Amino acid sequence: MNRKTRFLLYIAGILLTAGLMLSSCAKSKPAAAGKSSPCIAEDKIMQEIASEAQLEEFSCFFKQWEGSNTLHFKVGLKNKSSSPQRFKVHIFLDNGKAVGGLIPRTTKGGLIKPGDTADFVYPVSGMPDKPGEITLVVKPISE
Repeated sequence: MNRKTRFLLYIAGILLTAGLMLSSCAKSKPAAAGKSSPCIAEDKIMQEIASEAQLEEFSCFFKQWEGSNTLHFKVGLKNKSSSPQRFKVHIFLDNGKAVGGLIPRTTKGGLIKPGDTADFVYPVSGMPDKPGEITLVVKPISE
């Protein structure tokens, strides 16, 4: 590679870096880390919750996760059925991202007893801003 080509690659790298830095400054700032805030208007949240579950808490906040300020959802569920339950939670965002898991996460401590409540916090990797729309799906699973 000759000197002219190396010089042009060097200049292109500098311009690319400057462009990325300037475009990141134009983004809207997310909420401060660890602060709780409403994610989205109630009419932008679609919920499909099984009759065995009652949504006790659904909130979001930003905090540090894997080195960056990331959106987290806290989901709290109450078991309304007459038998112990475990629930599958899915949270779908309008940008194509999704998170979810099981509540309770493990069954070492048993399932959620009738009338009891359990919660879990789900981080959304690579999500530094609030979503536009959310779909929350909660279903019971059988052991």
